[in-house]
Amino acid sequence: MADGSAEGGGIADRRWLLRALALAARGRYTAAPNPRVGAVVVRGGEAVGEGWHRGPGRPHAEAEALAAAGHRARGSTLYVNLEPCNHHGRTPPCTDAVLAAGVTRVVACLRDPNPRVAGGGLARLAEAGVEVETGALAAEAAELNLGFLVPAVLGRPAVTLKWAMSLDGRIATAGGESRWISSPKARRWALGLREEHAAIAVGSGTALADDPRLDRRLGLAEGPILRVVLDRRLRLPPEAKLLGVAGPVVVYTESGDAARRAALEAWGAEVVRLPDAGPAAVLAELAARGVDSLLVEGGGEVAAAFVAAGLYDRVQAVVAPLLVGGRRAPGPLGGAGTGPLASAPRLERLTVRRFGPDRLLSGLRPETLRELTAFGRER
Repeated sequence: MADGSAEGGGIADRRWLLRALALAARGRYTAAPNPRVGAVVVRGGEAVGEGWHRGPGRPHAEAEALAAAGHRARGSTLYVNLEPCNHHGRTPPCTDAVLAAGVTRVVACLRDPNPRVAGGGLARLAEAGVEVETGALAAEAAELNLGFLVPAVLGRPAVTLKWAMSLDGRIATAGGESRWISSPKARRWALGLREEHAAIAVGSGTALADDPRLDRRLGLAEGPILRVVLDRRLRLPPEAKLLGVAGPVVVYTESGDAARRAALEAWGAEVVRLPDAGPAAVLAELAARGVDSLLVEGGGEVAAAFVAAGLYDRVQAVVAPLLVGGRRAPGPLGGAGTGPLASAPRLERLTVRRFGPDRLLSGLRPETLRELTAFGRER
């Protein structure tokens, strides 16, 4: 333990790591493509410095917290949700700042899977005599940084499936009406979710039925979102609203219809033909573009394809207190289904949040969580 003070206990460690996570969340819209990181310097049971990463080129959370602590950092414990870096990028290595400040203990939720770090930061600190610990609140830390961790660990963009449905599980009426199932408060939250992702995707059915713009409107993140249409038969019309809004649009298709392709490209869309325009091929192509996170907004067939392929990481469902009914009214997941209940995918870390009359249910794919938190274990 760094100085024999109260911050060395498990309960106290959890308290300060939760504070670091809360600070990290302040970078929700601005940190990307860097991770969201928060840091707290604790000495004698009191926080003497705090910091969080605001975005590329800005000081890292550890550097901010140590600068705020000043001379009080000597003999302290540094709490951080992700391993301090040990390489030169736009900013100097955080390990240099930690050692120069005289910190004697570092507690991190997760090791950094970035190949340039990958345990090297904590290893350097340990070699210099700093006590290091990892693994506490690893699941919470992983959930906060899906867009950073999933590409590094799984080699693809992090995928969030999002939908709004009635209490009886319909995303539209039998006649196709879906605006608006959710309340204004829930819809504003959904717009904020777009600000957190690098790309957003819908299927051609949703593009035709709802004619969405799929753009960012809140001004919380820099730059436009990459809008993706999964359109195997190239049905998207050139007059679609999303083609009339500034920002990049990519249409993934299996069709070789040259005339339709030319029409869409004339309106600014990029048409990418794939032998199989399913989730795996699309995610691979997006990863090659440097896309780290994808929000899948619709519809039921597209969401079902990602679930069937096991290529999703988080599900966020807004449930409205409506009873729509109707045998032909669609649900959020189409496709052939998962078969027996025993084989149905389950979610972990389920949370419930209120937006006016609606409820937001959020959960994580267990397999993703296991692979990401493996980097928080001692090695």
